[in-house]
Amino acid sequence: MREIVFDTETTGLNPAGGDRMVEIGCVEIFNRVETGRHFHAYFNPERPMPSEAEAVHGLTNVFLSDKPKFGERAGELLDFIADSPLVAHNASFDFGFLNHELGQCGRPPVCTSRMICTLVLARTRHPGAKHSLDALCTRFGVDRSQRIKHGALLDAQLLAQVYVELTGGRQIGLGLVAETQGADVVAGGATVTVREPRPARPHHAAADELERHRAFVARLIDPLWARFA
Repeated sequence: MREIVFDTETTGLNPAGGDRMVEIGCVEIFNRVETGRHFHAYFNPERPMPSEAEAVHGLTNVFLSDKPKFGERAGELLDFIADSPLVAHNASFDFGFLNHELGQCGRPPVCTSRMICTLVLARTRHPGAKHSLDALCTRFGVDRSQRIKHGALLDAQLLAQVYVELTGGRQIGLGLVAETQGADVVAGGATVTVREPRPARPHHAAADELERHRAFVARLIDPLWARFA
């Protein structure tokens, strides 16, 4: 199954109050395995960047000034995510900004029925524990050494690994493969060689083996099964 893990960076917390998306990163996974395909874009928010938000992600007014507006790349983004389920950490936040930006450029919103929230999954699986992305990376042994500041693409890549662990870990090639004997097939993003089954081994005893067995049994003294004959 194809799924898209994504993350956003913004100018603040409230799109209804004028905050805008400034970055989105999307990572494609298929049967819980990253395919290597991704979508990444920065956007000009058409408003100043608050210092509090800049401290989180490091995206400045100067850096974003020559970036496209969201509407200029909305079509590429929608083509990439297609109709796949969308995975995010605290997904209602990211969906809120995504749908606000889509509405601003006259496009229909993404249905929230496609939303998978890893924060909800983490709280269900590990109640009472810390559920930040950093904490979950530590719990599952995901290397986050490059995460100096928040970045949408890097965070989506980290979250993809966390999501796999939250949903049972990576198990490749456990499905049944029909009509592919003796071929290389792709299972969960990895190439697996499916070999021809070898013929069944003959497990019946040969005639001389049966004769030796009867001779051996005949030499037994007072066998247990003879008492019930």
